[in-house]
Amino acid sequence: MTRTVFCQYLQKEAPGLPMQFYPGEIGKRIFENISAEAWAIWLKKQTMLVNEHHYNLMNLEHRKILEQAMVDFLFNGKDVTVKGYVAPEEEKEPTPSEGKFKSL
Repeated sequence: MTRTVFCQYLQKEAPGLPMQFYPGEIGKRIFENISAEAWAIWLKKQTMLVNEHHYNLMNLEHRKILEQAMVDFLFNGKDVTVKGYVAPEEEKEPTPSEGKFKSL
């Protein structure tokens, strides 16, 4: 049976994380209060931050910046933005008449 939590990010009951993915007290707080759906949203935001700012995860200062952004995003309602960033368009599913392959 899936564990449920009241997700502080989504503000609703939702399936929780299967295990603690982040260490320490912050990781425990995330495990107890953040849903799997909210965690997946954060991971996309984190990837954007790492790529756009060229963060090096071996750099302690960069990890501290990411950790603060994570806490702000998940618990304090602050969205993650990068000045000038334009999200790539999501690929739409082809309609049955289009099929997966385009004709030449």
